[in-house]
Amino acid sequence: MSETPRLGGTELAVPAWVSETPRSGGTLLARVSGTPRPGDTSLAASATSAATPSRTRRTLLAALLAAAVVLPLSAATQSHIPAPPPATLPTPLTPAGLATAYAANRADALDAARMAAAHGDTSRAAADRALASPGRRLLHFDARGGGQATEVLGDLAHATRVAVLVPGSDTTLDTYARFHTAADSLYRRLTHEQPHTRTAVIAWLGYQTPATISATVLTPGRAGQAAPVLRGFLRELRALTARPRPAAVSLLCHSYGTVVCARAAPTLTGLGVTDIALVGSPGTGADSAAALHTSARIWAARGAADWIADVPHLRADLFGTSVGFGTDPVSPAFGARVFAAGPGGHSDYFTPGSASLANLARIVLGETTEVTRG
Repeated sequence: MSETPRLGGTELAVPAWVSETPRSGGTLLARVSGTPRPGDTSLAASATSAATPSRTRRTLLAALLAAAVVLPLSAATQSHIPAPPPATLPTPLTPAGLATAYAANRADALDAARMAAAHGDTSRAAADRALASPGRRLLHFDARGGGQATEVLGDLAHATRVAVLVPGSDTTLDTYARFHTAADSLYRRLTHEQPHTRTAVIAWLGYQTPATISATVLTPGRAGQAAPVLRGFLRELRALTARPRPAAVSLLCHSYGTVVCARAAPTLTGLGVTDIALVGSPGTGADSAAALHTSARIWAARGAADWIADVPHLRADLFGTSVGFGTDPVSPAFGARVFAAGPGGHSDYFTPGSASLANLARIVLGETTEVTRG
């Protein structure tokens, strides 16, 4: 995509040397080069393989500055969508109260759809209306701003194994459908592989993800805000699945979501997290898997066509802010258990029939010896 990017219907004046192609559900960084590449759909701040370290750092700095220029413009053009406050739910939430919570949040989503439609935002209204459909199990829902939702697929109260999906940048209620599709693909795979194992999948859009074109996507700020929220949710999940014993939890983290999971990892002891899988990661902010200070198994994978491979795995302090995310999680230096992801791209990790989906399902089911290594 070579056209001028639009946010909120307003054209953004992006320098000619920054090409931009949004990718579904993933972190987007600017590709900076001396000469634009016609048809280039890679979205990574990168330097050529022959570049010196200093040139690579300049490349990353240029990407940051380009994003920083765009950020105020994108924020200014973001329209405000009226929305109701979140539904009032009993606290603490118990297994017996799940059906009541699901119904209350569906009703809230329907109210949000009506308000968005009255405001003239048909896209948000359609997204909210879909979440209000009978049978959708919303553990949490908040339509304000970009919106947040936590959706359950399966019987959470009786699950013995639970997968929690943590999304990357530019995931909002407006783009939630693709996130739901990923969760649904995993749930179908789990129930096909082990129909007698009680499993549940949770799509956790519980934080304000960074915009695809912004300075925040290059820094750990949003991850730092999200990490304690994720920990709080996992504590709630522990209580909801405590009978007869707590469920084994796998965190499946995509793109910028891997930074969130890495920030949360040291605080998750005792919350039943057995595995953390990092897919399509730009880096986590940690130098190694050991630096995550968790007893959970750390996995990592990257598809052969994932543009995130072009991201320079650097971390530097710039004007008092940490920029970049450091060591590549699929590199030997990081020390994760690297598994095969097949030929897919940045948005293909949960594609039905893919090697990555098969391996993620094995991780969730505890079939770790069956995971094919990358």
